[in-house]
Amino acid sequence: LVRTPHHNILIDPNWALWMGPIKRTRHPGMKLDHLPDIDAILISHAHMDHLHRPTLKRIANGQTVFVPKGVSSLLRGMNFGKIYELDLWDHFQFDETEIIFTPAYHWGARMIHDTHRSFGGFIMRTEHSSLYHCGDSAYFEGFVEIGERYDISTAILPIGAYDAPSGREVHMNPEEALQAFEDLKAHRMIPMHHETFPLGIGKACEPRRRLLASAEARSLSDRIIAPLEGEPVRLIH
Repeated sequence: LVRTPHHNILIDPNWALWMGPIKRTRHPGMKLDHLPDIDAILISHAHMDHLHRPTLKRIANGQTVFVPKGVSSLLRGMNFGKIYELDLWDHFQFDETEIIFTPAYHWGARMIHDTHRSFGGFIMRTEHSSLYHCGDSAYFEGFVEIGERYDISTAILPIGAYDAPSGREVHMNPEEALQAFEDLKAHRMIPMHHETFPLGIGKACEPRRRLLASAEARSLSDRIIAPLEGEPVRLIH
């Protein structure tokens, strides 16, 4: 949940307690019924842990939704307002908030044969600040280009599931996420995609521990914010 002076925006909302056979290890930081009125929803890609249809059906109430190319069909029949499909580097002015769709190194198919679905991340820019949400991604040189194109105040970067049983290199480990943070030239980093669903084979606490240790070794500790579920973080003072 991102709250700007003008909007309440959800990114990849998922209130599931189970994802198939995988049990959630931490409860959501806020009950779904306690959400403020939501103005817009951003979906980074079609994977079931990021586009959770039961959650979206419960939230849907005329909001504007932004998705990658090829993903809007998965929201058909839900009570949303306008749904915009974005291509890489597309800009959309949503009232006072500019939304930019950025590249990632991942994959977008929800099943096996729907490889036409795109994937990526989002930058949200207001008059006073900018927030980058990476979506899912392995480390790649695109972070340098994103940092060259845009001034990023806060980067939300994934740090878990890097040792997934599939062996596919489609997620960053904590050290790579910290390098991505430096590539982006962001002012602050918030880690995500860890300690919620056990998608890797390591201990749940390992990504956070490795990130904070690496940040300390690189003298970046004062720029890392690692909140727990439900803990608010004020980014504009």
